[in-house]
Parts: sequence; C-alpha cells; structure tokens
Amino acid sequence: QVQLIDSGGGLAQAGGSLRLSCALSGRTFNVYVMGWFRQAPGKEREFVAAISRITTSTYYVDSVKGRFTISRNNAGNTVYLQMNSLKPEDTAVYYCALCGRDCRLYDRSTYDYWGQGTQVTVSS
Repeated sequence: QVQLIDSGGGLAQAGGSLRLSCALSGRTFNVYVMGWFRQAPGKEREFVAAISRITTSTYYVDSVKGRFTISRNNAGNTVYLQMNSLKPEDTAVYYCALCGRDCRLYDRSTYDYWGQGTQVTVSS
C-alpha cells in the first residue's frame, strides 16, 4: 500500500502563488504517474496536472497551462504543484493522486491512491 500526505494549500489573492506538496511513502515501486485533481464546490473532481514518475513528462489541463508547474524530486517520492498567477476559479480542494501502469491521465477512476486533499482559496 501507499500513503500520501498532500499539503501546502491556503489563502492567496488573485495573481498570487502557492506550492502544493505530496509526500509518498510505503510501497511506491508500482507508481508510474503522479497527479493532481481538484474539486470546487458543486463541481466534479477534475484533472489538473500529472507527471510521469520515470520520464518526468508533464501534462496539464488547458486552464492551468502556463501558470501551474508539476514536478517531482529526484527520488520520485514527492510531487509538487507550483501554482502561479492564481485566479479565483482555481479555488478548490486539491488532491494528490497516484496511478499505475493502467493509468489514463484524465480518468480519475484509474488512479489507485488519493491524498486527503488540501484547500486552495483564491480571493478576487
């Protein structure tokens, strides 16, 4: 099993920045993709960004391209989401998620493990 701790959320003004972190522990050898989803009030949980644990190839939803950057540390046991130029519409609970070989990036049902979520609130 894999344990996740996602953190770094908080309050920011429009145009500000936050950095989310997700620390992995346990049996992580079968983790191929590390990603972030978010869920705003009354909305479905949506894909935000993902990174290949091995190649570090990155993927983003269109609404955050150019503003958010996903990365991982050298050991592959921590994933980050640097969020710049924040907008009020970025307000949501952000969840770190892990996917194995059967991963389909935008399909949350294919992710095997989830963090507890960290709240991001952006004021106008």
